Amino acid sequence: MKFVKESFLANGPLSVAVVDKRITHNMQNTLLDLGIKIIETTECPNTYNAIKCHPDISLCKLYDNNIVVAPNVYDYYLKTLKNYGFNVIKGSSLIQNKYPYNISYNVALFGNYAIHNFKYTDPKILEFINKNKIQKIDVKQGYSKCSICIVDEKSIITSDEGIVKACSEFDIDCLLITQGFIDLFDMNYGFIGGCSGSISNDTIAFFGDIKKHPDYEKIFKFITNKNKKIVCLSEENLLDLGSLIPLLL
Repeated sequence: MKFVKESFLANGPLSVAVVDKRITHNMQNTLLDLGIKIIETTECPNTYNAIKCHPDISLCKLYDNNIVVAPNVYDYYLKTLKNYGFNVIKGSSLIQNKYPYNISYNVALFGNYAIHNFKYTDPKILEFINKNKIQKIDVKQGYSKCSICIVDEKSIITSDEGIVKACSEFDIDCLLITQGFIDLFDMNYGFIGGCSGSISNDTIAFFGDIKKHPDYEKIFKFITNKNKKIVCLSEENLLDLGSLIPLLL
């Protein structure tokens, strides 16, 4: 097995991924059928129910085998990931209950870009971004990764107009979609980034049936124009599970 080189983009057929432990049986079985082993998250009880098991709330994968984890759940991920050869770095920011003190690790990293509300980014992640001269795109939306479906190194899908406006100043192709139509447990709705993930160099997977989204045709066209295909992990409603984080090929 090899480490996924980038943060959220698999550069080959995925073999291991981190997902919310509340993933449905149907979605889990499809991932297993695709040859993808699941590492389930642990609950972070310090924040609210809808996002307490979301991987992109508690950890942020950097390049190669480096991964930054919130102190709240560090022991679990150190024990779980060290056997795979990961350098599990303890973050400096404790996850707390309310926004914006639960967003420190929810950074969208892709290509040479990092999108976040950098006022609240964990210092260990910021250090990595600055050291590698990654272009920072500062936005008000602190749940940046939740809000962004990363398609490739220069292409994203989001329902957040502020993110689209910020990205318009850079060489990033953005598809703006309608907000809502994605379940998020006891919240009103979830986000497109939280219900998706890269499972190979040419495939984007969705937690649920993306065909049920009112902007499906636009989403399908956008992704296929990037020479990628779509996999629905179940026929259920789209469910925001805090992103699928690709780890190993």
